[in-house]
Formats: sequence, structure tokens, C-alpha cells
Amino acid sequence: MQGASPHIAGQPLQRAHAKSAARTPFIAADVGGTHARVGLVQPGTDDGERLSVLHYRKFVCADYRDLHDILREFTDAVDGPIAAHACIACAGLVSGDDLINANLPWRVSISRLRGELGLDRVVLVNDFTAVAYAAHFQGIAESTLIAGHGAIDPALPRLVVGPGTGLGAAVLIPGGDRPGILATEGGHAALAARTELEQEVLHRLGNGSVHVPNEQVFSGPGLYALYRMLCELRAVHAQFESPAQVTAAALARKEALALETVELFCAWFGSLIGDLVMLLGAYGGVYLAGGVLPQIAPLLRASGFAARLADKGTLHTVLERVPVHLIDHGQLGVTGAAHWFLDHESEGRKS
Repeated sequence: MQGASPHIAGQPLQRAHAKSAARTPFIAADVGGTHARVGLVQPGTDDGERLSVLHYRKFVCADYRDLHDILREFTDAVDGPIAAHACIACAGLVSGDDLINANLPWRVSISRLRGELGLDRVVLVNDFTAVAYAAHFQGIAESTLIAGHGAIDPALPRLVVGPGTGLGAAVLIPGGDRPGILATEGGHAALAARTELEQEVLHRLGNGSVHVPNEQVFSGPGLYALYRMLCELRAVHAQFESPAQVTAAALARKEALALETVELFCAWFGSLIGDLVMLLGAYGGVYLAGGVLPQIAPLLRASGFAARLADKGTLHTVLERVPVHLIDHGQLGVTGAAHWFLDHESEGRKS
């Protein structure tokens, strides 16, 4: 999952127009490499809920030719007025009219989305900017404490990170009337090994390449690649054909290599999180999201994740207190994109 600055397509809107638009339903979507989650969102009133999701659907990206078909199917199934605006949380970098992304199965064209769907305005935000926004507004009411001894401190920067089809990461920055978000390219930063086993895996994954990105291990496909690599190293035939099969076998404790794979994944991931906390100054806490970790939550808690996160020399006593919460990704991307749009809908500019 890649970081990207928010990008707005369409003509600038006058503030009066934007204010009225902020009270009409709009589309909010969270588009990843595997699933696209789409909602029709109704902004709330000043004295009530900030927003409500009127309609929601989850799509398998590979089942559709492009994002336009997904959004068209969603809007065709919705009764009532058609939304004129859309805010789409998506992994990638905007380059002109296109979105550059390594994990989506198709090209995304901003002008085509706007034109074919009859939208006045299309906004693209980084997917983990949206998840971070949702974490800010929704807090940790429905979360699982994985590591740390302190409480989340919103007065300090907080890290939001999660492996899915790729790896996304963003930082919640305190201050101001609305949350500041620093989107990062954490998934594409270089993977660092610590143990001899990790060094051997890294060498083989690189296959001669100098650069091996973090998401080549810390993602759903990465977890499966890790399993296949361990099979190769142990000279064992691979029994499983997907990351879901590996995690299911590990959870059932039916297959030793599957269990070793998940343990290695979790411990190694702990090292990365500790590095990110230090590099980004995210001592206020960590939110773990994405599609992979909720599936292995019991194994994550029992793994070497917390020990490896804190094992950073001089800062050990600081890092062992940093609270790490696992949150269910679910609709977070959709609601986060919606919250972002409500805070930025008056900032339209020419593409």
C-alpha cells in the first residue's frame, strides 16, 4: 500500500456551494488490492452524529474489469438521489490523471470516474490516511490490546499501520481542530533482517535484487511467500495454496510449518513496528489494522511481537510501554474517507 497526497479532480467549488454539498449524501469508498468497500454516506447535523452510512457493499476487485464498474453497480442499486461527490481512499500515488499502484488489478482514471459516473467531484486520499482519520474519530472502543502498558496518548503522534494486500502506514499528528495525517511509503521501505533465518529469507526473497520492500513479507501475499520460503529451506512440500490456509492451519495448530510461519511473521513485524515508532516519534500509541492481523489475533498476542518491538537497546523501557491496539479494519476506510471529506470538502482545486 503506498502513500499519496490527497488529490481532487474537478473545478474549484465556491464555499457556499461546498457548504450545501456537505449536507447531501456522497460516496465514500475504500479500495484495496483485494476488496473495494463502498458506502453512501449522509452527513449529520451539527447537534447529532457527524455522519451515517446509508448503504454499504463490499466487492471483490478481481471480479470486475475496473473501479468504474464497481461504483456503477453500487450506485445503480441505491434508491433515491444520486450522489454528486465521491471520496475514494485508495493505495497509490496520483500522477496526472492516473493512480500509480502496484496492488490494484486495473488502472484508475480520475477523469473517467468523474465523467462516466456523472460526478461533479472526485477526491482521492491515501487509504491509510482514511484509516487514521477513522481511528481518530472512532477511537479504540472496539479493539484488542496486543502490547504495551500505557494508555493511548492523543497529545503525541500515533502510528496506524496494517498488512493487507500490501502494507499501509500513516501517522496521526496532534494539534489543530482536525487531525493531521502524515501518509508514508512504509510498505516500500527496505525490509531489514535481524536473525540468521530472517537474513536467509531476505536473501532468497531478493533473488538478486538489492531492494526488498517491507510488504513483500508484511502482507497477505507476503505471509504466503514466507511460508513457501520456509518450505524451501526445510526441504518440505508445501501443503497450502493460500495465506488463508496457512493461517487457518496455524490457528488450529495442525501443522508445525504453518505455525512457524505465523510466529516468524509476527515477531519480524514487531521489529518493524518498533523501528517505525522511533523513526516517526509515534510514542502516543499504535493502531494495527489491515486484513491480515485480525485473522491471527490470538497468535499475534502469544508471539514474539511485543518483545521484538521493544528490543531496541536504550529505548527498551520507553517502547515496552507504548500501547499497541488491534482494530478491525472493516468499514474504517469508508468512514475515514467520509470524515476526511467532511473536513476538506471546501478545499477543491483544479487537477
